[in-house]
Amino acid sequence: MREDFTVAEATAADWDEIIGWCAAEGWNPGLGDAACFRPTDPAGFLVGRLGGRVVSAVSVVAYSPDFAFLGFYLVHPDHRGTGLGIATWKAAMPHAEGRLVGLDAVPEQRATYERSGFTAAYDQIRHTGRPRRAPGAAPAGTTVDAVTPYHLDAISAYDSRCFPAERHAFLSRWLTAAGHTARVLLDEAGHVTGYGVVRAAHEGHRVGPLFADTPEGAAALLDALTGVLPEDAEVCVDVPDHNAAALDLVTSRGLAPTARFTRMYTGPEPYSRREATYATTTLELG
Repeated sequence: MREDFTVAEATAADWDEIIGWCAAEGWNPGLGDAACFRPTDPAGFLVGRLGGRVVSAVSVVAYSPDFAFLGFYLVHPDHRGTGLGIATWKAAMPHAEGRLVGLDAVPEQRATYERSGFTAAYDQIRHTGRPRRAPGAAPAGTTVDAVTPYHLDAISAYDSRCFPAERHAFLSRWLTAAGHTARVLLDEAGHVTGYGVVRAAHEGHRVGPLFADTPEGAAALLDALTGVLPEDAEVCVDVPDHNAAALDLVTSRGLAPTARFTRMYTGPEPYSRREATYATTTLELG
């Protein structure tokens, strides 16, 4: 390893550059992702520099004392196969010490992660296309509303049952960021029974998360989210393959499978409401 290779916490400018790399790789990040992602755990976003130039990246976001999520494992194409990626990995992983770690693996990297102690839990299938408009009514006794700051605490509590850790601060940014549209499904008593977000991406738009108590609620939320987009807008949704109702929903709206990723963990899969997960928030942060 060259002596002038170093790994350190990324700056905001560094991470803007990494988001650009993701776009070049075809990962289609959201336009405002960097501003939402980095504050979640700034010390968990690392870049490797060679002679002062950024050449590698990885994030290991510590959500809680028990759970972390790994993403953005990238090496610049000019430096692949030189060992810089694994050196960056080794520098980053101590940040997750004592925590269960999750990640979403592209197929060509799955074996690499298995050698590092990760095991597969399920696949996520990206569905992409121009959604068929189906402005159906919300289930009886519920309404779909625009998300306001008033809803944040209740949405965060609902989210904590669908995601392995509390992420109130992240959601405060994700629900309100420029280019993001969020909708919440409420019952007659005002309780949250689902919510979803659509955001502008480098190509089209991405939906995530989409959580709901019922398939009908998920459909109402998805239709409300895509209904705010231009008629010719392309949308992609990352759907866990264990939720047959979620797969039925996106295919019923005309979206087709375009990529597959594998959710992996360093230990047993943590609890979350599998049946309520219709779209993953983001492959980079879980």
